[in-house]
Amino acid sequence: MITSFPDFNTLDFPAPTRESLDTAYATINEALDSGDIASALSLFDAQRRAYESWSALVELRFSQDTRNTAYTEARDYADKLTPYATGLETDVKKRLLGRREEVAQHLDDHVLALWDADVTTFDTRIEAMLAEEARLSAEYTALLAAAEIPFRGETHNLSGLEPFQQDPDRQTRHEAEAAKWAFYERNGEALDRIFDDLVRVRVAMAQTLGFESYVELGYRRMRRTDYSAADVAGFRERIATHVTPLVQALLQRRQLEMGWESLKAWDEALVDPKGNPGPAGDYDLMIERAREMFARLDESGEMAAFFGEMVDKNYLDLKNRTGKAGGGFCTSFSTQGTPFIFANFNGTHGDIGVFTHEMGHAFQNWKSRGFPVIDMLWPTMEGAEIHSMGLEFLTWPEIDLLVEDGAGERYRRLHLIESLCFLPYGACVDHFQHEIYSTPGMTAQDRHATWQRLEKQYMPWRDWGDLAYPAKGGRWQAQRHIYGSPFYYIDYTLALCVALQIWLIAQVDAPRAFDLYRELCEAGGSKAFCSLVRGVGLTVPFEEDALAEIVHEAEQMLMM
Repeated sequence: MITSFPDFNTLDFPAPTRESLDTAYATINEALDSGDIASALSLFDAQRRAYESWSALVELRFSQDTRNTAYTEARDYADKLTPYATGLETDVKKRLLGRREEVAQHLDDHVLALWDADVTTFDTRIEAMLAEEARLSAEYTALLAAAEIPFRGETHNLSGLEPFQQDPDRQTRHEAEAAKWAFYERNGEALDRIFDDLVRVRVAMAQTLGFESYVELGYRRMRRTDYSAADVAGFRERIATHVTPLVQALLQRRQLEMGWESLKAWDEALVDPKGNPGPAGDYDLMIERAREMFARLDESGEMAAFFGEMVDKNYLDLKNRTGKAGGGFCTSFSTQGTPFIFANFNGTHGDIGVFTHEMGHAFQNWKSRGFPVIDMLWPTMEGAEIHSMGLEFLTWPEIDLLVEDGAGERYRRLHLIESLCFLPYGACVDHFQHEIYSTPGMTAQDRHATWQRLEKQYMPWRDWGDLAYPAKGGRWQAQRHIYGSPFYYIDYTLALCVALQIWLIAQVDAPRAFDLYRELCEAGGSKAFCSLVRGVGLTVPFEEDALAEIVHEAEQMLMM
């Protein structure tokens, strides 16, 4: 039974102030002082949910219209207030951890481990630095959202340019890529300056908190409690060993099929020789088809009913428009137990991918909404991305409903190829960030050279031709995570390794795969990443043979 959602358009959360936060936390501390741990935990959780729901709505509205002055001012206000709220929250966590034996009677060990990491990532001395980091990230988002790119007599934003980057006509793809990178080159100095300031402030935070480098602080901010940077380095190496050669072979085969003298960067987006299959129709048709798809996939009717509530109560914003921030994400309002999906449909097959991806996040968050502690509503990010990428593959049997007529099989092939191609790129993004924060004194030129070197290591086929800006190492500046969410990227590759295992199971037993997926969603953030994966009988990506079987099966399917 699906609990009816409140209409999104009626949602409004009161803006907290320092004074209201002081009052709320004073009440929590009074309960702690009296020894009433249960009441203190309940009050603490309610306060955190209220703050995060307000903050999520502020961030969402800013993303929906970066040109709206009121939304920008609210975002600026939240950016300045959040470090103060984090300080109050951290103080309570420290007090609770100081009474671990009593608190452990009410909370899971995993939550306490998360808090152990959290309390090392904040001190009042870095409040101003956190506000500055948020301001710089918002400046980057607004700069990209404001892109007005002239192309063949029209003006497009970055999302609107993507259909031309996938056009079957090679000259069109080349010109679209040239227009895109001309925008980045025009804004290159600003992008370098923003990132230089971000590195500076992040390194200063790490030094203030007593860390040797930002790498360690970054891992703790990502709440990674059951693996290390060394584990990640080993995983990146296995991607380069097992996946990069397969991707290179697939691309070489495409080059021969298309009769190209050489493969250029603007050719990589055209995965299907017949042209990448597009969506079945316009937004309204896609929504109606999605209702039917989820009804067919989940015989219990749960997913279809859940999606129906999201549509009917306005928890989707999927259409691309001027001034809207790029990309896609799923956020949630924990006081309501409701998720929200944000995306930018542009008429390419990417609409299907981002929709099923973000729907996976939303379904997981809704399934785990009943956990008593806010820390358990979402897994850490590499765990959360299993649900999103897992649903991308689980929708395969009915994906024909969302794809243009007769192109279902072509879409499935395209999706698998793009997933494999993503693994080396994701490893490159992560390796780049490790080098940047391990050597924070790099100049802008050094960073571009570092990306250029790593790109050749993980994607040796990449040839930018006459596109000078990405050729000199500027490609990384289009990756929003590097600016706004440091070290949040290897998460996608780790999750994809697990999602591909679900795909393998679904090839022989689709109902079992969906049941396993539902079990993962219900587990939410109740365990750390490796424990979540092992808990449903799958292989942790850090194990030596985790990628080998996946690559073998994919190769058998794609190289036939």
